[in-house]
Parts: sequence; C-alpha cells; structure tokens
Amino acid sequence: MASFHYPLDLRFKLVALAPRIMVTDANGNNVCFVSQKTFKLREDIQVFSDETRSTELYRIRADRIMDFNATYSFTDSRSGRELGAIRSKGWRSIWRATYEIVDAQGNLTHTITEDNPWVKVGDALLSEIPFVGMFTGYFLHPSYSGIDVKTQQPDMRLKKEPAFFEGRYTLEQHGEMSREDEERLVLSFMLMVQFMRRRG
Repeated sequence: MASFHYPLDLRFKLVALAPRIMVTDANGNNVCFVSQKTFKLREDIQVFSDETRSTELYRIRADRIMDFNATYSFTDSRSGRELGAIRSKGWRSIWRATYEIVDAQGNLTHTITEDNPWVKVGDALLSEIPFVGMFTGYFLHPSYSGIDVKTQQPDMRLKKEPAFFEGRYTLEQHGEMSREDEERLVLSFMLMVQFMRRRG
C-alpha cells in the first residue's frame, strides 16, 4: 500500500456501531478499509484491502490499555514485517495535537502537528450546541501536517472537509519520500482519523 493517487479521501459514519473508515483515491478507487476490533481493552486496528475484509494489509496495535501516551506499532500483515510506530507527545498534545513517527529501528522520521489548535477548540465547543453543532463540519476545518524531521518541510497534510452525518478528511502528499515513510505516514493519519471519529 504505497504510491497512491492523491488526494486520498477518508470517510466514516458519525453514527455507527462498529468503528470503520473507508479510504479511496483521487480516481474514486478503493485503497483500503480500516476496521477496529470492538470490546478490546487494548487498541487493535485492522487495515483491509476493501470492505469484504478478505485481505488484511496492515495491523495497528497499542502497547497499553489507556491510549494517553500510548505507542501504536504498524505491522505488514502479509510479510509480518515491522514498519515502525507512532506515539503521542502526551501533555503537549492536549493543546496542539503532536505525534512522533519512528521507523522499525526506532529512529524519528516525522512529526505530525496540528496546524491551528484554535480551530479544534472552536469545532469542539460549537459541536456541543444543539442544532448548531450539526453544521460545524461545514465551516471549521482542522488540518494536520506530517513534517520530515530532516528537512522540516511537510510531506503530507490531512484536512477535515465539509460533510453532513459523516466525517470526511482529505490527505494530500506534498513531498518526495521513500515507500516505507509513505506507508508509515498514511497509516499514522488513518489512526488519527480513527481518534477523531470518536470525537465526531
């Protein structure tokens, strides 16, 4: 799963019993289907090739029960190869969402940061107001950048898009990177969307 036709479109239903995200490319082709195992104390997320769930591509697992300060490891399900991990920056992420991405050897390759934390605050506050909260997705659009630690330039950017009764995000590629870096970044942004799905 790499070298996609960007932008990628990530969607999930706001009201759904099972957490799931559908990912399509710029041509409308299925890229993958993200499904989380329910009733698991420790996060266990499967990435399939499509909704049939016949082929598992990747597995994302947390290293602890509570997701605050947890590290989420990425594994290629077909080869069993460890791809790396993403970890939250803890208390720093309460104000501005900040994550570190490391490769299989534990080397820091990218950080993901929220571009403007005030947008998230406004989105969260307004979403609690009856009726008004239904429309916040149309005028508040948080975005997140995946920054290469060597160049300090964004390689990818995730942005919330206008949507009604569903969550929708687009993922754009901005820089050149290796296949492994691309895999880790895409999986990291998928995981972030999974977190935001809970928030609505």
